[in-house]
Amino acid sequence: MLRTGGFLARLASSLTKTREAFVEKITHVISRRTVIDESLYEELEEILIQADVGMPTTLRLIEAVRSRIRRERVKDPNAVYDMLKEEMRRILEEGSAPLVQTDRTKPLVYLMVGVNGTGKTTSIAKLANRFKNEGRHVMLCAGDTFRAAAIDQLEVWAQRIGVDLIKQQVGSDPAAVAFDSIQAAKARGTDVLLIDTAGRLQTKTPLMQELAKINRVITRELGREPHEVLLVLDATTGQNGISQARLFSEAIPVSGVILTKLDGTAKGGVILAIASEVGLPVKLIGIGEGMDDLRDFDPQAFVDALFEGREI
Repeated sequence: MLRTGGFLARLASSLTKTREAFVEKITHVISRRTVIDESLYEELEEILIQADVGMPTTLRLIEAVRSRIRRERVKDPNAVYDMLKEEMRRILEEGSAPLVQTDRTKPLVYLMVGVNGTGKTTSIAKLANRFKNEGRHVMLCAGDTFRAAAIDQLEVWAQRIGVDLIKQQVGSDPAAVAFDSIQAAKARGTDVLLIDTAGRLQTKTPLMQELAKINRVITRELGREPHEVLLVLDATTGQNGISQARLFSEAIPVSGVILTKLDGTAKGGVILAIASEVGLPVKLIGIGEGMDDLRDFDPQAFVDALFEGREI
């Protein structure tokens, strides 16, 4: 049982809907079994698919458990529960990577991308607040020049947090705004530069090409690619997030994922598909609306919180 209070308990609470969607169902299915047979695997497969784990990842999980059962000659169905938990953790740990937070040169640049409505701007604000509280000089770049509201929203956040903002008029070239922000960040000795971009549908080719242009400008001015290209995905969209991750990765070198709104969905199983099928590390997770509710992703803590209190 996780301790009450603290991050793990907070994480466990945020995963309540996802836990109900498949961990509790898995517990129920296994607890009423006396033998391990094909029908058990079929039931588990159905539960995982319904929880947005996705077909390829589900088949991988079931096959891994099936192989272990054969190899270890296990007869007790209860062992399947722990094996499934271990294999989930293994998938999340594969290729996992922490958020890049230090570099010998300034500024540390994060390019934030994603479709509309994922919580991208709010994630930028939360990251800016985090770095500001660490004593770093932070700058925001209003690279979403398509909407006046986007610029205004980022300006409100910058003022609230107390960080610098670089912006231009609506309709300006986003790559030019990114250029200005890098020049300003260098001149002011900025530690961290967070660059917003227009929320765009991954199927809109011209917009994706523009994103690639922004990345080229940043790379040219820094002498290297951005330290992080973070794709913000909304956990409530489930498997649609996989399509987004693949197509954004084709257009730009995405380095990791921020998975938001985990506290409001039963589709948290998609985190396994992101790690297994797309191969992108989940670097940050959103577990609430508070400014400190964007947290570093820890595979072990996530699995422990997901299975919290569910023992057979």
